[in-house]
Amino acid sequence: MTTAFTTSESPFKSDSTASNRCGFTLMNNQVGAVVAEVMSHKDNVTVTPLPSMIRVDAVGKMEVNYDEISEALGEEPGYFDAAEFEENMSTHYGRMIHLDDRTIMVANPEDAAEYLGFDLTASK
Repeated sequence: MTTAFTTSESPFKSDSTASNRCGFTLMNNQVGAVVAEVMSHKDNVTVTPLPSMIRVDAVGKMEVNYDEISEALGEEPGYFDAAEFEENMSTHYGRMIHLDDRTIMVANPEDAAEYLGFDLTASK
């Protein structure tokens, strides 16, 4: 008598399809908590507090407006900038575009083309 065994599909299998998501992690400190609070009120953004960090994820695209964060911190406009953001951010995924007044996160490289001056039209 032979017994046939089957293996169930692993929930950890590799999946290379595009997620259409972008995001970053913040240090779980006073500034990180304020940034997360501001971002939690934006459409398509999900904030997940964890013991040592805060995840901020979005579908497609999100913008971190520096003056909104400065105001929420009780500071003058211009206080929070790209350097402050980088100091409190641990890592990110997706494409990040730093502008003078905001950082834009996009999920797909094509969505960053206009900011980078990249022409998406195919050449012959």
